[in-house]
Amino acid sequence: MGRLFKARFLLPLLLLLSVAHSPVFAAKSYVVYLGPQENGRRISPQDIADVQNSHYDLMGSHMESNERAKQSIIYSYTRFINGFAAVMDETQAEEIAKNPNVMAVFPNRARKLHTTRTWDFLGLGKDGTAIPGSTWERARFGEDTIIANLDTGVWPESASFNDEGMDPIPLRWKGICQQGFKDKITCNRKLIGVRYFNDGYVAEGGTVTDDTATPRDVEGHGTHTLSTAGGAFVPKANYFGFANGTMKGGSPRARVAAYKVCWPAFSDEGGCYDADILAAFESAIADGVDVISFSVGGSPSEFFNDAIAVGSFHATLKGIPVVASGGNEGPKAGTVTNLAPWIFTVAASTLDRDCTSYIALGNRTHLKGSSMSTKGLPERKFYPLITAGDAKAADAMDSDALLCKPRSLDPSKVNGKILICLRGVTARLDKGERALEAGAVGMILVNDNPDENDVFHYSHVLPASHINYADGQILFAYYNSTLSPMAFMTKAATVLGTKPAPVMADFSSRGPNTIEPAILKPDITAPGVDILASLSEAVDPSNERAEPATPFGFMSGTSMSCPHIAGIVGLLRTAYPVWSPAAIRSAIMTTAVTFDNNRQVIKDLHFEKATPFQFGAGHVHPSQVLDPGLVYDLGPYDYMNFLCARTQNISQIRLFINDSYACPTTFSILNFNYPSITVPDLNNWAVITRRVKNVGPPGKYVARVKAPRGITVAVRPMELIFKQKGEEKEFEVLFRTKAWAKAEEYVFGSLVWSDGKHAVRSPIVVKPRTYSVSIPLT
Repeated sequence: MGRLFKARFLLPLLLLLSVAHSPVFAAKSYVVYLGPQENGRRISPQDIADVQNSHYDLMGSHMESNERAKQSIIYSYTRFINGFAAVMDETQAEEIAKNPNVMAVFPNRARKLHTTRTWDFLGLGKDGTAIPGSTWERARFGEDTIIANLDTGVWPESASFNDEGMDPIPLRWKGICQQGFKDKITCNRKLIGVRYFNDGYVAEGGTVTDDTATPRDVEGHGTHTLSTAGGAFVPKANYFGFANGTMKGGSPRARVAAYKVCWPAFSDEGGCYDADILAAFESAIADGVDVISFSVGGSPSEFFNDAIAVGSFHATLKGIPVVASGGNEGPKAGTVTNLAPWIFTVAASTLDRDCTSYIALGNRTHLKGSSMSTKGLPERKFYPLITAGDAKAADAMDSDALLCKPRSLDPSKVNGKILICLRGVTARLDKGERALEAGAVGMILVNDNPDENDVFHYSHVLPASHINYADGQILFAYYNSTLSPMAFMTKAATVLGTKPAPVMADFSSRGPNTIEPAILKPDITAPGVDILASLSEAVDPSNERAEPATPFGFMSGTSMSCPHIAGIVGLLRTAYPVWSPAAIRSAIMTTAVTFDNNRQVIKDLHFEKATPFQFGAGHVHPSQVLDPGLVYDLGPYDYMNFLCARTQNISQIRLFINDSYACPTTFSILNFNYPSITVPDLNNWAVITRRVKNVGPPGKYVARVKAPRGITVAVRPMELIFKQKGEEKEFEVLFRTKAWAKAEEYVFGSLVWSDGKHAVRSPIVVKPRTYSVSIPLT
């Protein structure tokens, strides 16, 4: 390696010396782009040699000889791109650029490492810095907003919680830096507080020792989510070389506080208990936090019986937005959790970064897989393929072998081959271990269920690639078509700018809301697949599988998308400290987008158009959130009206607020001033009301409706004129079922208020009953 390093940099040095006689131009490296290679044909070694020689000829025509050109060329691009990079002086570059066969010549510019990508993908920054005029810059990176995270604790020594350059802690902070029984925790100006709550856990049979009675994160989940929401800038972050870049949270200048409420689970329900959760909510409110991020959930229950709903309601009354994960029980409908209308509920989608390993089959078919294996196969060498079923040990069951379970494979059949294993039952990393133990040179992991089309990046102990169900069918068809199936896998590499993105994650829980169908959940979607963030150093993300421990790691889930939104909420809290939680949520929801980077409607992993039951209002678009134009605001009594409409039990309502409050005699939940509009039981016709507050300059907004299929929608008035900031206007939306509408089927549309600059968008969700008679709109 040392020799290669010296030789690599000796050539440019010699070339620099050779042109030292020039008083004006110094040698630099340039890229010469000649255009794409021919598509649709196989490139042979001779073709590659011919292209390289053409590069030498071109470069040599501007130097003393082709031999000198060979020395100057750093790379020859010969397979898909036709071009080369070379060391030359400015005069040579200018002359080559005049060649009619040359498309472009440009300097080999020095660039910073790419970021961990999420915030670049969301349009906030580039290479770890804010785009001028961006939400990051205008909101001062969330400066001094206090983000609380209720989770598994925190690893305080993580670089994400470095306080370099931060001012003294705000005087309004009332929290503490709680110590463990035998654990020293150090807080600072970034990580300003930690607490832990385990009494509820112990009461239910949990065991807490001196070593675990601490706010320190020993699982990694809490550190990951907190660093995503408010982590500081961390340069050169990566996972074993993948996703290199500057890592940071959504509000990188925010203060953060960790509240540990989750402990090692000893039951299927998990280890985060309601008693501890409520205690943490209370402490967080008292401590003076500005935002609460909560990547925890459970089976939906009536709001009155839900500790999360109760705790978050009280936080909302104090002006603290609560952001929560929507759950990972997708793709089944009606699985979303954290359903209260005062909780900001987040779904999960992909970003435009893949860690990719391509599979080449013997019939020249290529399949795209996912992997973070640091191991690679020797280039250009194909290996025999074998399915785990055909590699079954004599005493093993077929089903066990297909899943690559322990002791199910015959090494004499596997040795020296690429093994095909089915996903399921056992851990994916375990399958790789079993394959390596049996002598496989590589593994292809195949989804065995057509409803599970997602693939994941894992750092396997051998070259490996994970492919979806459809590609798995192609693989098996090839395998069964020949007596000598062969394959090759490329070494895994990070790929940016993938399309389409975002795509809804299969695991992301879906609506409708099973507690209150008139409230659309989830509210929004954000990146939640293969997110790189800080980890607890008590956790080895590679599970001690042939790799050293790393302070960073990838995780997937709505747990990861939730803190993305919490970080953006932190920016809004810094920019607009007096805005209500509802106004902040509205600004994020009504500026969301429903299209991907192909400018097509966001899809799921089955290439079907996604719906508001998957993405809520759409995918978060942070560059617009500081200037939403209008907001749908809510105050404490709006929530009380909502609760009154669900029950007339005043004693239950007072569980939420200690106030002498009289329920209104008539109030429809359909009129609850939510940024989305849902009519879950349209009996021929309905009229709903909403009100919007102007948070921008004076202006005239005009309504534009995309009606759901089979539904007529009218808005009155069609124009709203605002003369000043803070002014509120009410409007009605009228729905009527068409005669041919399909009953008991949800349909989707949208309402947009626009003044030419702002587009205040609300999703519309309707389920009509059986049509009986047409009621005219008047």
